[in-house]
Amino acid sequence: MAISAALVKTLRERTGAGMMECKRALQATDGDIDAAIEKMRKEGLAKADKKAGRTAAEGMIAMAEAKDGSAVAMVEINSETDFVAKSEEFQQFAGRVAQSVLADGAEPDHQSLQAKSLDGETVDEARRALVAKVGENVDVRRAARIGADGAHLAAYSHGGRIGVLVAVEGGDDTLARDLALHIAASAPQYVTPDDVPESVRAREREIFIAQAKDSGKPAEIVDKMVEGRLRKFLNEIALEGQPFVKDPDTTVGKLLKQKGARVRRFERFEVGEGIHKEEGNFAEEVMAQVQGTN
Repeated sequence: MAISAALVKTLRERTGAGMMECKRALQATDGDIDAAIEKMRKEGLAKADKKAGRTAAEGMIAMAEAKDGSAVAMVEINSETDFVAKSEEFQQFAGRVAQSVLADGAEPDHQSLQAKSLDGETVDEARRALVAKVGENVDVRRAARIGADGAHLAAYSHGGRIGVLVAVEGGDDTLARDLALHIAASAPQYVTPDDVPESVRAREREIFIAQAKDSGKPAEIVDKMVEGRLRKFLNEIALEGQPFVKDPDTTVGKLLKQKGARVRRFERFEVGEGIHKEEGNFAEEVMAQVQGTN
């Protein structure tokens, strides 16, 4: 099939590889970007896919916290432009939806979120009214709610662009707050390396094997190289394996052990996460902010 310049550009942005490498990979995979990325990673031509850090939608993450500390909630509401996202009408709507999620004991899926009650109308009805007022599409994309149930809760927002909820058993409120800051900055996907699904492990192991096979080293050395790279990868995407942002000499896992605590659950939202659009790296902004509080 013919490979368009736009497709090559998209792959280049997601991998950081050269234009010709991207074009050849797309030709070899019939224009399948995800397959091309995996092929390029196996060949050592691309680093990890940058897709997760790229966003297309504007909008905000709205937070809500129960006054008695019994629950925290957040929602992602998207708009087409940053101008609308900063408008008073949009922000008031987002805040109302977050409060509605907080007030409900159940965590809504996308469908039930649209049907939630919001001052005598449903969330979707209120959304449609807002669309008519601001003149562009608005999407109530997702929500999360965590109840305390004996845990310390923290809710952290970085400029309305990144939101984190965390529940920590043991420790104290300060620890929960510090972990929320860390999660915002370091974007873990799982709590512990053991939580990483076998399908993810198998995919990465296959890529590492492909990368190491041409090293010329004996098979047993290649096996050790692959397992070492896999351990490093698991620690990078799991909260407990990451260096703690306020003290990089210790891991979050060691910090939790020192405090006699464990993270029961966390949720991290970033505006437009997973929808492709080039923009700044908000996680790096959070990291700089956290380090500045030391």
